[in-house]
Amino acid sequence: MARAGQGRDLVQKAFRRLAPGEPGEIAVLLGGVGVLLSVLVFTLLAAQVLDGDTQSFDAHILRSLRRADDPSMPIGPVWLRARALEVTALGSSTVLGLATLAICGFLVLQRMTRTAAFVFVATVGGWVLNAVMKEIFQRTRPAVVPHLQAVMSLSFPSGHAMTSAAVYLTLGALTMRVADRRVTKLYCIATAMIVTLLVGLTRIYLGVHYPTDVVAGWLVGLMWALACWTVERGIEHRAGLRREQRESGRS
Repeated sequence: MARAGQGRDLVQKAFRRLAPGEPGEIAVLLGGVGVLLSVLVFTLLAAQVLDGDTQSFDAHILRSLRRADDPSMPIGPVWLRARALEVTALGSSTVLGLATLAICGFLVLQRMTRTAAFVFVATVGGWVLNAVMKEIFQRTRPAVVPHLQAVMSLSFPSGHAMTSAAVYLTLGALTMRVADRRVTKLYCIATAMIVTLLVGLTRIYLGVHYPTDVVAGWLVGLMWALACWTVERGIEHRAGLRREQRESGRS
């Protein structure tokens, strides 16, 4: 009877190792699927932009956000322009850089060095990726309406939309792991998504980006955040398996 019980235990352990039902494995799998879908949608959008198929749509949206008698004046109340400039600053390299350094410093002080490195790489990697993609596509800034903010770089994809997605979604995922309650986890990721959405929308409202620039930025930022998160979860999952193996070896 004892041998039969040991045999059943061995079979059950073998099936648990083979089954892809462990939370860590499922998270990594879903993250990989999300990255692939983001790449696919971005590729389709970029092809349309390069062919000029989105130009009339982009121009129509930008013109619809300005007064018909004066394209230099945005629609809406007077205070909306000032609020848009304030919100769009949340996606600037200065704000994101300071926030990243502050958070990484906190994580290092908490002896969470690996997590700090994860946040730092996600942020810096997002900036580098955006700069490379701008040089690849070489799309100039919109000339349909006057810009309401000074800009100097190329247009596609939107750097504010991309880096805010990469950084805020990464931080949202990080705070989700710290939170205990499900409603708190939803609050963390929802807040990150809302901030990312608002930053992208202000770029269109200010006339410094085409709508397709912003959508492309969101897609690439989401792809990068998911890729970093998937790698980090994969490393953590493997470390957990190795720890379990060492502990089972001792027993």
